[in-house]
Amino acid sequence: MSTVAAPAAVLDHLLRDDVDNSVGESWLPGQRTALRSVPAAGQSDDGGLDDPLRLGRAMRLRLRDAVQALLADPSIAGLKDAPKLAAVVLYAKSRAPKGEEDDLQTSIWGAELGRWMGMKESTVHHKVLPVLRGSDAVHTQVVRDGKGHPTGLDCLVMPLWRAHHGGGVGHPLALTKAELATLLHLCEALFGHGWTPKDKEPTPPGLLASRTGKGAATDRLGLLLMVLNTRASGWLQLVGGSVKKREGRGAATLARLLGCSPSGARKVLARLTEAGVVARQRKATSTRMNGRGRVMLLPVARAYGRTLAPVEAVSGPGTVFSVRPDGACGDHAPAAAAGALGTSGIGGAEEARDAAVQERPDGAELHADHASVVIPVVPPQLSGGFSGEGRGGDGRRPGRACVREDQAADGESAVAGSGSPVAEVGPLRGEKPKESPVDGQEQAGGVAAGAGARLTVVGGRKTQQQGRSELPADLDLRVALAPVSWLWPNLNRWQQDNVVKAAKAELAQLRQVLEWAGQAPSVLASRLTSRLEETGGEALIARPYGWITRRGLVRRPSCSDVRCDDGARLDTGADCDNCANILHSRRAWRVRIAAEVDQELPGLETDPRYREIEARMRHHAEAEAADLVARQAKAREGEARQAAFRAEAEAQAAVERERAAARQAVACEDCGRERSAGLCEACGHRRQTRALIAEAGLLAATWSADLTDPIGVAAVAAGVRTAIETDTAAGWKQFLQLTSPADLEAAGPDATRDTAAHNAFVIAESAVVEYRDQALVMLGRSEEAQAEARKAYATELAKPWFRALPDSDDAQRAATEAAAKAQTRTAEHLLAVRLEQLRTQTRPAPVKSAPWAQRLPEFAAHPLHEQIPEVTA
Repeated sequence: MSTVAAPAAVLDHLLRDDVDNSVGESWLPGQRTALRSVPAAGQSDDGGLDDPLRLGRAMRLRLRDAVQALLADPSIAGLKDAPKLAAVVLYAKSRAPKGEEDDLQTSIWGAELGRWMGMKESTVHHKVLPVLRGSDAVHTQVVRDGKGHPTGLDCLVMPLWRAHHGGGVGHPLALTKAELATLLHLCEALFGHGWTPKDKEPTPPGLLASRTGKGAATDRLGLLLMVLNTRASGWLQLVGGSVKKREGRGAATLARLLGCSPSGARKVLARLTEAGVVARQRKATSTRMNGRGRVMLLPVARAYGRTLAPVEAVSGPGTVFSVRPDGACGDHAPAAAAGALGTSGIGGAEEARDAAVQERPDGAELHADHASVVIPVVPPQLSGGFSGEGRGGDGRRPGRACVREDQAADGESAVAGSGSPVAEVGPLRGEKPKESPVDGQEQAGGVAAGAGARLTVVGGRKTQQQGRSELPADLDLRVALAPVSWLWPNLNRWQQDNVVKAAKAELAQLRQVLEWAGQAPSVLASRLTSRLEETGGEALIARPYGWITRRGLVRRPSCSDVRCDDGARLDTGADCDNCANILHSRRAWRVRIAAEVDQELPGLETDPRYREIEARMRHHAEAEAADLVARQAKAREGEARQAAFRAEAEAQAAVERERAAARQAVACEDCGRERSAGLCEACGHRRQTRALIAEAGLLAATWSADLTDPIGVAAVAAGVRTAIETDTAAGWKQFLQLTSPADLEAAGPDATRDTAAHNAFVIAESAVVEYRDQALVMLGRSEEAQAEARKAYATELAKPWFRALPDSDDAQRAATEAAAKAQTRTAEHLLAVRLEQLRTQTRPAPVKSAPWAQRLPEFAAHPLHEQIPEVTA
């Protein structure tokens, strides 16, 4: 090993093994042990003793247990991160008990608490303190001055109060005054807003003091928990077991600390990395290959005076590639070859050194040198990380993987570019060309040149038609598919057409959801951009068609709301309230199940308790899934029944329409008018008019004639008929005077007859109403009606509440109303009885059929068919 590489290797070895493995210290499940760190050369391990981040092992464990016990309290465990952070801040600012008198309160005001949490005062008063008060986590009391003006807020953290009054001295939350002060100083150093007290030294703002707005509380709480779980080396204690490769072990550890999903923790970790308080690095191996990822808390490392090696971000907004070893040039060739090839700068060795100084990685195999005639295409900047990459100065995508392998068939110098025609037909290294590449180009040039699309053979499969190089001409599609424009040329014609169909379908759905339909292309483009960031860039997409149609364009709802996509509203871009409700419900169920486990199985250890809670949560999730399936099946059955009912109703309506059409084709029975449904309008009105005239005659006869005298009843009916006919003639005459003859001729004779019949019907109908009212009045004057009225009058006055004062206004009014009602009811009864009597008298008697003994002789006298004489002409 050279003298230049030795210090770097020693430092890498120290940082790789720089993990505090103190005996008896607890760690997260799956955490592996390592050797205690050794200070780097030229540094001391006793500097910065007053740094709040420089916690002793016992103090760090004490504070960690207290914060975890506070967050695990049933009144806080199911809340969001903002109320949790508020509870931690109020707990750290609580006054320790003095002697036997318990204080334990915190004096603060809303604006100050908001600055601690990185949010506005209104948010604290509307979304933080009410939640804490509702879950019985914090009790508050407004402090007022002598004039009644509010001057502050006294807060009492109930888990702390319960710990002092029921948990004993050994409870994790029962911290001493010095321990609470240490926790408060730690919070000030991490996310305190900073202040300058009078006649005192100013307190500088914390590391995340400028981090405000959405997610600020989550970032601050996550940083505090990570610091409390970080040893003196600065490396975070990572969880063990299997984790998702996409999130990584650091995100899984932070997810376990925050109680959220690994994907959410990955976002928090990315924001902390961007803020410069967290660094992620791959643990180096003896072969200089990337090993297991690890997370360093930079403030903790600086507090203990650790030397930080160059740290590489594992994830970020773009794809990050590692730099190959200094000794590698092209492939793992000696430095002399590098100089011969003309490689300089970052693409090869930093300077031409002797081969003995260069160190080949231990695990790298020997590789043959490239031919000296090849001109390297790697520009003098950081390589993209792919072998054979040929990215030009115009910033286009990488060329084919064999770009750097292309060379001229005759061994002469040739520029191996991605767009070189020689590179496309040249043989691989070590092969002999069977024919001249120029001749092959001349033979194929007539087909390739000038053709918009050419046929290619890929992997021995069937001939495919290469797709278009440009996006569709539709402006909406060009805007929506702009993020995947580099993937578009890799699709064939059939795939591009299907992508266009899928994009149009998604745009149609978005236009139905969004308030302004014109936002649909930009929303779809944002979705594709976020999907690309999740994947890591277009370079990591192996199958563009499948990725675009099944992942990029597809909406991923987190709930049943059609406007939800990855937990965000498509129309507003804000967080989905329905998803928040579901998450809150799940957290509430977890808190409830944890309380049930603690009640049913007291004294259970941490791991068995966690497994029991998870088992019950799975059982609850399975029950909910089964209930959802049952409800969906029931809904499908209901939809099927409704569809059957609709089909039956439509069939019945069709039958009724056919019957109505058949009835409409029948001629009128009275006048013979065609297509009158058996009875035309004029004839129908005439029949109704005759019935109404007869009814009016009977009504008049109920009080003006002797019901037992048919002649008198007939005379009254005839008079009523004459009067109605006279009124009908007068009304028709008046109608003819108001209507011009030209209009009558234009309407036709059928319209005139219909109008006359309708006029007679209206007059008869009004006459029936008048005769009925007159009959009720006359029958109300009868002796029967008067007798009933007198009885009702006396009965009403005899009631107990009117018996004392029968002559009072109320008694007389009530008795008069009762008498009127009784008189009306009697008149209506008499009218109904007399009408039924008259109808019975005027109804013709049923004709009784003669017995067969009398009818058979008549039939026997009729001649038979054979006996009928033929009639001659």
